[in-house]
Amino acid sequence: MNTNTTTSTVTAREAAEVAAANASGKQPVVFVHGLWLLPSSWAGWRTFFEERGFATVAPDWPDDAATVDEAREHPERFAKKSVGQVADHLEEVIRGLDRKPVIIGHSFGGLLTQILAGRGLGVAAVAIDPAPSRGVLPLPFSSLKGAFPVLGNPVNYGRAVTLTFEEFQYGFANAVPEDEARRLYDEFHVAASGRPLFQAATANLNPFTEVKADKRNPERGPMLVVSGENDNIVPWAMANAAYKLQRKNEKSVTEITEIPGRGHSLVIDAGWSEVAQTSLDFLERNGVRPA
Repeated sequence: MNTNTTTSTVTAREAAEVAAANASGKQPVVFVHGLWLLPSSWAGWRTFFEERGFATVAPDWPDDAATVDEAREHPERFAKKSVGQVADHLEEVIRGLDRKPVIIGHSFGGLLTQILAGRGLGVAAVAIDPAPSRGVLPLPFSSLKGAFPVLGNPVNYGRAVTLTFEEFQYGFANAVPEDEARRLYDEFHVAASGRPLFQAATANLNPFTEVKADKRNPERGPMLVVSGENDNIVPWAMANAAYKLQRKNEKSVTEITEIPGRGHSLVIDAGWSEVAQTSLDFLERNGVRPA
């Protein structure tokens, strides 16, 4: 448990969720969102796992707004958040739990999931379409195009960036019908810090980068990497490269699976429950159960 309350970054909402998870005595699952989304994007997943007997926690990134509407009113709050800052905040939240959680993350949340697992903080991990860490070398054109709205302007390193619908559709919602893409954009999309994308883009040039995960830690736990077949931002080549790095762990199982016909929106679009079930099946195969 954390004892240093004077410097704590844990919000009242996060502390309440941690306390509820501890009081339940159930296996906790921590959901980590990525860029352009909020913790509320995991609402369906949380219900799915809670109905199957787990306790769930969905932490913020530092200074996340409480709602999408609030986030859109104050997009500047997202600026300048770094991968290391977010990882350290999530670690503080996790260390408040009485039991090591399952950690499930999407996109930059998938990268953060690998970082947290590499710190030995989870009993198991699922990294869904994970943003690249140091050592992931493939850089497909579609990924560059998807990141260009941020990386195309160096000033965005210190800014919060909002995607246009067309940019969101290409990066997130290319594998769903346009009407669903618009619904996802209206319901979920918020501004995001540009800094993590610059950190990921330069990770292989910077030996001191925050964008790296300990793949060999014997306390990492089982890990599943999930790839959407039609993902533009994190294509198979990038997800598979992350898997190949993670499978260097000699202590724990590492698996990868591809979800046919799915894009980067696979955790929020109409087919999210298929990905949730794939994650649950992996946990069950590896002995991670609710109680």
